[in-house]
Amino acid sequence: MASFTNSLLLWLSLLLLCASTVPVMAQWPGGRSTRFYEFKIQTTRVTKLCNTKEIVTVNHMFPGPVVYAQEDDRIIIKVTNQSPYNATIHWHGIRQRLSCWFDGPSYITQCPIQPGQAFTYEFTMFQQKGTFFWHAHVSWLRGTVYGGLIVYPKTGVPYPFKYPYEEHIIILGEYWLQDVVQLERQVIASGGPPPPANAFTINGHPGPNYNCSGNDVYKIDVVPGKTYLLRLINAGLNMENFFGIANHKLTIVEADAEYTKPFTTTLVMLGPGQTVNVLVTADQPIGKYSMAMGPYMSAQGVAFQNISAIAYFQYLGALPNSLSLPAKLPNFNDNLAVKTIMDGLKSLNPVNVPKEIDTNLFVTIGLNVQKCRSKTPQKNCQGVNNGVMAASMNNISFVKPNISVLEAFYKKIDGFYTDDFPGAPLKFYDFVNGAPNNIPNNTNAANGTRVKVLEYGSRVQIIFQDTGTLTTENHPIHLHGYSFYVIGYGTGNYNPQTANFNLVDPPYMNTIGVPVGGWAAIRFTADNPGVWFMHCHIEIHLSWGLGTVLIVKNGKGELERLPHPPADLPRC
Repeated sequence: MASFTNSLLLWLSLLLLCASTVPVMAQWPGGRSTRFYEFKIQTTRVTKLCNTKEIVTVNHMFPGPVVYAQEDDRIIIKVTNQSPYNATIHWHGIRQRLSCWFDGPSYITQCPIQPGQAFTYEFTMFQQKGTFFWHAHVSWLRGTVYGGLIVYPKTGVPYPFKYPYEEHIIILGEYWLQDVVQLERQVIASGGPPPPANAFTINGHPGPNYNCSGNDVYKIDVVPGKTYLLRLINAGLNMENFFGIANHKLTIVEADAEYTKPFTTTLVMLGPGQTVNVLVTADQPIGKYSMAMGPYMSAQGVAFQNISAIAYFQYLGALPNSLSLPAKLPNFNDNLAVKTIMDGLKSLNPVNVPKEIDTNLFVTIGLNVQKCRSKTPQKNCQGVNNGVMAASMNNISFVKPNISVLEAFYKKIDGFYTDDFPGAPLKFYDFVNGAPNNIPNNTNAANGTRVKVLEYGSRVQIIFQDTGTLTTENHPIHLHGYSFYVIGYGTGNYNPQTANFNLVDPPYMNTIGVPVGGWAAIRFTADNPGVWFMHCHIEIHLSWGLGTVLIVKNGKGELERLPHPPADLPRC
């Protein structure tokens, strides 16, 4: 069976490299070859957790189809929206060099693709390879609309580690019995927190810990002695997650689609939006071992799903009905386990971190509770102390405009955003322990579509500081259009006198988990013109306003200017 699987995988990869390859001009930013895909966003009937319902999917697949390419390839994906909801697709982690129009976040770079409409995304994997993923970027639609995007090295370029026997994509997700679009509307209208997911899923399967799910379980058949590459992706909405395999060690070799120094651990933690590649060797006695996905919840007083999703890492020769050996995951609030993993992440080789800084930003991130202004407070003010839940950066809760920020910027249309996002909070205090907490009297944030404009080529440092209003929490902050060097992080309030920075081999990431009650420092060079969303990847926090936009101006060179918009760009 294994040899048949390998032959099939080899045949499919050869077919992929030949059949979908069309030579194009070598001029950058066109790729070496072009991959064509067609996505149809449509509803599909699924039965999970004793319940049959319609969910929104791509091509009737859950998770959706995997996009395969090689470094420097051009990817063209026609997306047709046959669902009843507005939709867009974001290509998470792809830097979109000179292709900002195709980045995908709704009302940031494009208006949504309306039901019955289509839009073709085109971008080049310029100097990028590794494990990425795609997901919807409207409402909470990405709860079911997601899939892998795997970019292999150029032909003849090896991995910097021993070639694995097989590769497998493992997508961590969350599943709700309720329609996720309606759920978001209800939660926002209530002013209160969201309910926990009904289940965690591994490749769409909850596994045997959940009702009616004994056979709804994902399984990898493994050959004793062989080494496997697992491409882990957290596509969940509102939860960060631990992942581990019973009695097996995981060696991290890539994080956020950039190679790392090999780091061996018993578990990993991924926030929503993060990807990690691990090597696992089947070096244990023949048997059936659990792969487990459980919660990491660093906030206080938040309800969450605490039943682990289970998949099987099953050795050939194991009895099919044998009991699986359980995987031991940390306690749900084990901050030390998370720090230990982060401490182990280093770039594979020394890197060129910007040493001189042109733009310094200090950005507080956290939750707010707004005063109730509704005439029906029982319905609309179900937050803490009868307030309305919100979230903010530098105490400004981001409001999406009703056309895209990119269109307003490109066409110089006034009135949709202001360029006065503050580079630092209005006042400095003990952010972690002395934050305002007289809820809701002093926990309000200002609302606005306020952006920060950066000069092309400027070297940028951002300090993210978690705050203790309502609760401290680990926030996975994602920046579109860029990867960045994570040069430092720590607990407590950021102090430039005592902060330790790694300027030699820091990890190069696109989503950083800012530690609970702590800070993280990132650096990058603003050399990709466009309008780039920077936000918390916990979806409820984004709905509440935890984000802002960085606008990078055009440079002077030919390949430093934003091209004109595509003809089929959706209209609002």
